[in-house]
Amino acid sequence: MSVARTWGVVLSGLHGDLVEVEADLSNHTPAFIIIGLGDKAVGEAHQRVHNACGNSGLSLSRRKLTVNLSPANLPKQGSGLDVAIAVAALATEHAMDAASLAATVHIGELGLDGRLRPVPGVLPAVAAAARAGMTRVVVPHANRAEAALVAGVEVFGAVSLRDVLRRHGLAVEDGDLEPVALPAVAEPVVPEGLDLADVVGQSDAVDALIVAAAGGHHLLMSGPPGAGKTMLARRLPGILPELDDETAIQAASLRSLAGMRVGGLSRTAPFEAPHHSASVAALVGGGSRVVRPGAIARAGGGVLFLDEAAEFGAHALDALRQPLETGSVEIHRAGFRATFPARFQLVMATNPCPCGNYGVPGGECTCPSLAIRRYLGKLSGPLLDRIDIELSLQRVQVARARVADERQTTRMARERVREARERAAARLRETPWRTNAEVSGAWLRDGPLAPEPVIRRPLDAALQRGALTLRGYDRVLRVAWSVADLAGRERLEVADIGRALYLKKGMRG
Repeated sequence: MSVARTWGVVLSGLHGDLVEVEADLSNHTPAFIIIGLGDKAVGEAHQRVHNACGNSGLSLSRRKLTVNLSPANLPKQGSGLDVAIAVAALATEHAMDAASLAATVHIGELGLDGRLRPVPGVLPAVAAAARAGMTRVVVPHANRAEAALVAGVEVFGAVSLRDVLRRHGLAVEDGDLEPVALPAVAEPVVPEGLDLADVVGQSDAVDALIVAAAGGHHLLMSGPPGAGKTMLARRLPGILPELDDETAIQAASLRSLAGMRVGGLSRTAPFEAPHHSASVAALVGGGSRVVRPGAIARAGGGVLFLDEAAEFGAHALDALRQPLETGSVEIHRAGFRATFPARFQLVMATNPCPCGNYGVPGGECTCPSLAIRRYLGKLSGPLLDRIDIELSLQRVQVARARVADERQTTRMARERVREARERAAARLRETPWRTNAEVSGAWLRDGPLAPEPVIRRPLDAALQRGALTLRGYDRVLRVAWSVADLAGRERLEVADIGRALYLKKGMRG
């Protein structure tokens, strides 16, 4: 056939588009041209394809070969279209099963020796192909496990281009190439085996952590070194409910886009803890040609922990404001835009001053007052207004450390959180929300379960004297509902409002 067609996928963030790859062979000046708004990596594919085909024993024709990537107005990035381009190019001269080509999506990069190299983003690419109605996908052997996570798709993990061609009915001899392994990429450490019972003498902080988990609330902890801030934060994923199918696939897709190994679906909430030297791009995500998700997106469905939050750059912290409000991250580049989901719980920990001893009983703070104001000034008012719970911790005293009180275990706390979330989901079953942190302020204030004026009187007073903004008002109501859910109450009480106000103003009250 002089014109051959098959399919590939291009990604923009987590969104994937099916691309028809068509090749045409004509009697003009010998050339290999790729058209269709591809980036530099796509433009260089002709050389990879030419060498891979030659080293697979099937050299390309010396006539003019034109490869079109349709739709032509869709920007295309990366090397994941190499295999589709090679198969379509060879099908213009060699007899292959046209029906098989038209029913198969090809994803992968070609090495010069003909091997298929793994590419990031295979899981969301296969998911996009499945949504478009495709049921057969060819991927590199190293990406086979993650591609198989998409239900209803027949996945073929190919070691080399010869394997792909044989699948489409072309008789080629076997090769002895070894599959290309996934590159080693540093992955975030998910806290496992950490029990809440290990936390000593911080019962109020443990209770606040459980409230945060019950409603999906953001949390700020302030206290001197050694007070247990990091210890508490690392135990939050253990008391969160297991991820549902949709969230687990989304988390795995983001890991795949980031180039991390995906061998199965993890039901544990993700935990991201970037270093305080992280840039805005490291938090939000970015890339000049191929966009990669940052820590904010990778924490979706789980926890983003910023230890030593006041040491982060002011611009990096302010970049959190829009994702906290909208639940998504938008990255704009010349010619394209990528959107990542970003529904996460933010946990920040900070010292009260640069030396950490300000306000500590028995401690001596040597920081000038201007240094303290500048240090805490990194946490801007608009950012703090988006925080639901603020805690002020102190170091555990000897007497409290030796008290043999009954401590909450992770198993006990997880069960309480599960029951509270079920109550919230039942209350919100006729709304688009499922957790208290997601509920709109208008529904909280004026909806069918809005608290009576006598119950919200303390909240109205705080708003009247300027101690709260209207956004903060709504956040206190959300926390109050989480307190009520943990207590098993169907309606808000004054005590719930009071507890939520204390948790909101605990650091600055």
